[in-house]
Parts: sequence; C-alpha cells; structure tokens
Amino acid sequence: MKTYKRIVLAAVVSSASLSAHAANVLVVLSDENHLELRDGKSLSTGFYLNELLEPTKALLEAGHEVTFATPRGRAPSLDRSSAVAGHFGGDQQRLKEYQALLDRLLLTSATRSPVISLARVEQIGYAHFDALYVPGGHAPMQDLLSDPALGHLLRAFHAAGKPTALVCHGPIALLSALDRPQRLIDALEAGEQTVTPADWIYAGYRMTVISNQEEEQAKGLLGGQMKFYPQTALERAGGQYQSNQSPWASNVVIDRELITGQNPASAAAVGQAILQRLKD
Repeated sequence: MKTYKRIVLAAVVSSASLSAHAANVLVVLSDENHLELRDGKSLSTGFYLNELLEPTKALLEAGHEVTFATPRGRAPSLDRSSAVAGHFGGDQQRLKEYQALLDRLLLTSATRSPVISLARVEQIGYAHFDALYVPGGHAPMQDLLSDPALGHLLRAFHAAGKPTALVCHGPIALLSALDRPQRLIDALEAGEQTVTPADWIYAGYRMTVISNQEEEQAKGLLGGQMKFYPQTALERAGGQYQSNQSPWASNVVIDRELITGQNPASAAAVGQAILQRLKD
C-alpha cells in the first residue's frame, strides 16, 4: 500500500505564505489514459493541464494542502493536446510555469507519484478533507462517471455540505452518485430515451459542463464520435443545465455545495470559487 502523502505548500510554491486556516482539498483524477469512442475507436487522453493546475496552484498559494487521488491509485495521464499556450491566455511563459509545477508535483510519475487510491481516502476518513475538486479532460468519461468509491465519496460530501467542484468533462463524475449509474450510461450509449432517476442527490441542482454545442465544434479533433455528450447525460439525470452565452467563454455555476465550470476557460474561476467557499 502506498504511504499517504500530503503535498505541502513549502514543497511546491516557496514564495507563498501559509494560511492560518489551512484546508485540505482532495483532487480526484481518472486512472485512464483513453476514452472509448463509437465504432471501436479510442481517444488518447487524460487530464487537461490548466484544468488541474490553475485551481491547484491557487490553492497551494493560499496555504492550503492538496491530496491527489484516483480510483485505483495509479499515476494519472496528461492529455498532451492540452499542453498549449492557448489554454494559458496565449502566454508561452505561463505554460512553461505550469509544466514545471506538474514536474515538481510528480503526479504522472509511474514510480514517484503521490497519488493515492479512493480506498485509501476512505481509510483516512472523509472528515479529513474540506473540499473536493475534479478536473476535466475526457478521461473522467471512461471511469469516474460510474466509479462506486467516488459515488460513496460524493454522497458523503453532499451530506456534509462540503464544497464539491468540477470542471469541463469533470462534472460527468456526478453520475457516480446514482445508485446504479451504469443503467443510465447504457441507455445513453444506446441512444435510448431515459426516465429521470429517482435517487440522484444532485437532481434539481443548477450545474454546467462542456456543452453539446462545444462538443460538436470540437469533435473533429477526436478522431471519432463520443458515445454520448455529458450535457445530455446530466440533463437526463435531473440536473438543471446552464450554459454560457458564447461557446468556450468562461462559465461557473454555483448551487449549494456544488461548483461547476463549463470548459477549460472556466478552470481559474472555479479555483477562485473553491477558495472563496473555504473562507466562508
């Protein structure tokens, strides 16, 4: 079993000052490095660089601790297509800074990654963590949407009213809180009309996720067709979807403990929303 490791501020951002009220934020990523598409095709993917690190860096600089986890405790994969300056305001230097931060965190190292499993998170105790964050990239659509351990974690955070933040494709992970998420997933993949599940803890919540319109605009980059879009999935589950006015513009929706961001441009604002909630 891996030793439980906490990523402390001093080891990552030496210029920041420690907060007198440091929180521990749990960041959950996918174990997967691909997404299965229709017709037997597959997309090489993982987490998006800015979606993971813009909120993470803000949390560390504010003096909070960050614990990284995946369902099985495997080192997550970076979606290489996300390591471009366009996701950092076109600033090549900012891109290099975030790439350097990722290197220091060792997250993607097969032998040195500090990532722990969700089983280990449960052993530590959900009460140890003050907030949850799930970044995007397409990988969450391969495993997080139906992972039972993540569903257990989400239900515990929901019951405790703890900040639960997700961005871009990350909000698809909310389906794991269904009693039988695979039933809805199978129906979506088959193109069947679905009945709204009766047991979803987020039913009626206002939320966002990458829009069907944005997915359509980006589908040429995938090399195939996704089995279903996350906007449709969350709406069928009972979520009240709220989109931006212009595709790819930042959009953050907050309802009770839930904080959702629509796309890569929303990641920084989601990070700030987490920080604000931790201050409240």
